[in-house]
Amino acid sequence: MAVPFRKVSKTRKRMRRSHNALTPAGVVTCKECGAAIKPHRACPNCGSYKGKKVVETKDAE
Repeated sequence: MAVPFRKVSKTRKRMRRSHNALTPAGVVTCKECGAAIKPHRACPNCGSYKGKKVVETKDAE
């Protein structure tokens, strides 16, 4: 098994892990009701997508 000849410094280890940071999820507002939703998906609150009603919701009843 290969074993490192020298210890990896804290700086080098942290530089290698700099790409592992989490990024926040993209969120947009619904044009109909103003709720925060993921982009390119129908709104779970009002059921609209691109200004058109595409999904029936419980609130509509």
